[in-house]
Amino acid sequence: MAGSQPLAVPTPSAGGLHELVLLSGALFDTLDEVEILRLAMDHVAAAGPYSAEAGYLRVDGDLVRCRRGRRADASAVDRRVRELTGRDGPVTVPGKPWGRALGLRGHEGLHGYLVVTSRSRPSEAEGSLLATLVRHTAAALSVASAHRRRREDALELHLLREERTALQEQLVTVAAELGYQRAVHALMADVAASGGGEEAVTRALHELTGLPALVEDRFGRLRSWTGPDRPDPYPEPDPVRRGEMLHAIAREAGPVRIKDRLVTLIRPHGEVLGVLALAGARGETDEHTVLALEHAATSLALELAHLRNLAEVELRLHGELVDDLLAGTDEASAYARAEAVGHDLHRSHYIIVVQWSNRTADESFAQTVGRAAAAVGMRSLLTRRSDHVVLVADDRPDASALYEALARETGTRSGTIGVSAPCESLDAIPHRYQEARRALEVRRHSLERYGTTFFDELGLYRVLGPGNDYRELETFVHEWLGQLIDYDCRHHAAMVETLSRYFDCGGNYDETAESLAIHRSTLRYRLKRIRDISGNDLTNVEDRLNLQVATRVWKIVLGGSG
Repeated sequence: MAGSQPLAVPTPSAGGLHELVLLSGALFDTLDEVEILRLAMDHVAAAGPYSAEAGYLRVDGDLVRCRRGRRADASAVDRRVRELTGRDGPVTVPGKPWGRALGLRGHEGLHGYLVVTSRSRPSEAEGSLLATLVRHTAAALSVASAHRRRREDALELHLLREERTALQEQLVTVAAELGYQRAVHALMADVAASGGGEEAVTRALHELTGLPALVEDRFGRLRSWTGPDRPDPYPEPDPVRRGEMLHAIAREAGPVRIKDRLVTLIRPHGEVLGVLALAGARGETDEHTVLALEHAATSLALELAHLRNLAEVELRLHGELVDDLLAGTDEASAYARAEAVGHDLHRSHYIIVVQWSNRTADESFAQTVGRAAAAVGMRSLLTRRSDHVVLVADDRPDASALYEALARETGTRSGTIGVSAPCESLDAIPHRYQEARRALEVRRHSLERYGTTFFDELGLYRVLGPGNDYRELETFVHEWLGQLIDYDCRHHAAMVETLSRYFDCGGNYDETAESLAIHRSTLRYRLKRIRDISGNDLTNVEDRLNLQVATRVWKIVLGGSG
């Protein structure tokens, strides 16, 4: 139509354009993706008659709703947005004639969706402004995403660097530990190869730890100490507390702290041979110290087990030879066998019999006797009987050295040793063995029953020794003590024992009463009864001599038999 006016197209207000410009700056100033989406939704009305119904961000490949409109059907909109699979498309919202889901895309792909509705169909200009808002929002999300990835990469790089540092430190620690372990292995291997025994082990352990190292036998007596502060004298062990301690340590899997000591058992094949310990181990003990102690204990256990096996073989060979010597054997064979075990039988020898009240004569005690004899310089062959150990020694032993050594080894002085006269030929050994046993028996039935007695110092008891006619001795005892022995049997009395103690104490009333644990008046009464029963006078020299000899024969030779 001529002169008609063109159709007016609504244009955005100047205020709305200005708001979009400010919004663009705010979007790019924000590095938080959720905040960017919130800003876009809050200001969508600046582009036209729009309302933001919902906003979505892509998180780990899934669309996560970050904000929804007040009137939107959330579940329906969610389903529709996911159906679009990244494309733009219409969205139906009740009460809104127009609705669109607009993808927020960047160079790296879809960042999310902005769901917008309008009361009327937007104009071209309004659609253009909305598209601009969407592009700016998507670009701002790309920038924020890049920053986020950069922060995550930086954090991951930092964590990787920390992990690398920790791994390097761990590697250094492992290398140091392996180096220490190799050093411990090498040192203990050298110790084992050297055959240095306990002294070499404690010396090596002291070098590794800097602490005093010690070995005790199973009874608690010190065998080796390397390092300062060694107790002098070394404390005597308490057998009961020692047994409790060994039992407590055996229940644990590794070394045990006892006061200021770190203690472990030397236990090859389950049998406790001794204790290895570090003294002065106060506070927490590091793993290197524990490692060194455990390796040292293993090395020492192998060494002691090997030495014990050798000792058992040597003891068996010695025992078989001594058994034959005591029974009487062929000289040529005996000389050859003795030479094979390193012993010279051509020398003058002494037979020694050892008995300890708290020890059975088993292999362990026989080895103890062998160690004690070697410690005092005795060269000997050894065997054992049911209740005693026998040594065939090539020199006269010291009067007290062997006894004192055994007292230290066993932890008690309740032992008796008998020594024969010198033996110049092999065929005399069985007789000399009987002499040694006689010396031991005399000592055991004396007032001082513990210690060493030599047969050639027995005096009268040499005459009453082996080889004499026991029937004559029994007749003699019956003649002088028969009435007293019969009285003791009928009345369960101790007249013969009282008389024996009276003579042993040299006729001293006080000493005799004390040894019998009776009152002096009781002793006087018993001695009077002895005179009345036997008819013998203790003041008569002949009666007194015969009675004293009779009591000694009764006690020593006949064993106190009725």
